[in-house]
Amino acid sequence: MKDLLYNWKYLISISLISAMGGLLFGYDWVVIGGAKPFYEPFFGITDNAVMQGWAMSCALIGCLAGAVLSGWMSDRFGRKKLLILSAVIFVIASLGTGGAGSFISFVFFRMMGGIGIGLASNLSPMYIAEVTPGKVRGAFVSINQLTIVIGILAAQLINWRIARPVPADASVADIFASWNGQTGWRWMFYACTIPAGLFFILMWFVPESPRWLVKNEKSNQKARKILSKIGGSDYADSEIASIEETLRNSSAKTGFEIIKEPGISKLLVLGIVLAIFQQWCGINVIFNYAQEVFANAGYSVSDTLFNIVITGSVNLIFTFIGMFTVDRLGRKALMLIGAGGLSCIYAVTGLMYLLHLQGLPLLIMVVTAIACYAMTLAPVTWVLLSEIFPNRIRGFAMSVGTFALWAACFVLTYSFPLLNMILKASGTFWLYGFICVLGFWFILKKLPETKGKSLEEIERQIAK
Repeated sequence: MKDLLYNWKYLISISLISAMGGLLFGYDWVVIGGAKPFYEPFFGITDNAVMQGWAMSCALIGCLAGAVLSGWMSDRFGRKKLLILSAVIFVIASLGTGGAGSFISFVFFRMMGGIGIGLASNLSPMYIAEVTPGKVRGAFVSINQLTIVIGILAAQLINWRIARPVPADASVADIFASWNGQTGWRWMFYACTIPAGLFFILMWFVPESPRWLVKNEKSNQKARKILSKIGGSDYADSEIASIEETLRNSSAKTGFEIIKEPGISKLLVLGIVLAIFQQWCGINVIFNYAQEVFANAGYSVSDTLFNIVITGSVNLIFTFIGMFTVDRLGRKALMLIGAGGLSCIYAVTGLMYLLHLQGLPLLIMVVTAIACYAMTLAPVTWVLLSEIFPNRIRGFAMSVGTFALWAACFVLTYSFPLLNMILKASGTFWLYGFICVLGFWFILKKLPETKGKSLEEIERQIAK
């Protein structure tokens, strides 16, 4: 079957729309980093490391809830309906967070936004994986990572443009009384309602996942129509036959019952470890705690906001590189490059913090770490999580992997202020480097290569 038969325009359009969930995920996740210097004085938590960590990590409680809900709900109601629900949640959470008058309401709406993140982070890559051919799945699922990065950069740019210049000698009281401290940070959150509303509208024009339809509908006509539009009638017949074969040969068990099957338990462990490693490699602290990271490097608040834009731009550029290499070099090679590269970068970064080397050299190391992560661990982990699980339990298994990812992210985000206080910046980055060494070993020994294979071929290969 020739690639020319694929309806690229249709594939790209439905993938881009569903990947808007990733854009909202990226924006909502990172916007708080730019708002942090201003909402902390407003809520009076500037000198409270515990409350600072809670403000930054509370959304992850919602992420965990969203990941759990997305599993059984998407297997029951479909991928499309849950993505539409996530858009509604993002709109409400953005308005609520921006309008928060107390720290309690701020935390509540951040947690609600986390539910939207949990849903979108699970369902967007899953949906794309289920509608795209095996030969190009890596690149197409990476579109979701691309939109996450665009969302991150959009949040960084908007934060930078909204925030008014902060004098280098400004006190906490000065920031509290300023426009930034009273109003500016609110507009950083409000801005998310525009893409969230657009996502809500466009998702109504996207079809349901054909693989979910084959699994849950008595008639395959809807799935055949969608697959025919993607690759023609022969492609549709081949895909439906392959999906039906894996469903016939599979157990009738679902959910937690199926974990007891030998092949499934192996896949779940693999997915969980990869998800945890993507977070514990440490990159997200640079986005979420940019103020502390760059303050330790000698930068002011205004300089930090500009430096964040630089890191976001590099993140975007190298995500494109990852998209164009994931189906060429393969998943395993890129994961090994990411783990090995970050371990070396962190070793040098920790040494520079220890020797109090500040300014441009340290900024270069931070940017290099982000570049390495953006082209390897960031997109490839989502590709792997979306493709290694069998059709019949993909929603459930993907939610388990996503739950593990957000649980690990909660630990990472909440612990950073405490680690930074106890181990200092140098020790903290060395700790992340050691975790990357362990991740490299696990990937080398346990991760199979999945590039170029259909979802059903992957199931037959590694779920034995």
